[in-house]
Amino acid sequence: MRTQRDSHNVSGMSLRLQMRQALPEAMRARDKASVSALRATLATLDNAEAVPVDESALRGSAVEHSPVGVGVTEGARCELSEREVREIVRAEATERLEVAAQLTAPAHADRVAQLRAEAAVLLRFLDGASPA
Repeated sequence: MRTQRDSHNVSGMSLRLQMRQALPEAMRARDKASVSALRATLATLDNAEAVPVDESALRGSAVEHSPVGVGVTEGARCELSEREVREIVRAEATERLEVAAQLTAPAHADRVAQLRAEAAVLLRFLDGASPA
């Protein structure tokens, strides 16, 4: 069972909500690193909540037996705890830093700078500092 403390950070706002609110601000500011990091990480969080589809149930069904109507294709989603969200965000930042460390050729300098900037954005969210 999740507690109030587990589902919210110190400011009372979940990390995901902070990131969702920061995205339009980053877009208005034309901050490419923040927009890229936030979009990708929010998509990763959404994907982590998806429930796997049982493909065997999808095969062999006749079209006339298919469900019809609004919402029939919607599936239940699992809900990530605040700790799981933080772990995913940390993994996203770590992945960017690891890839940046592997790109050693001078031709990759721009990409390395971009990856490091994106990682810094995510780490600021984890540190609780106000992301810029």
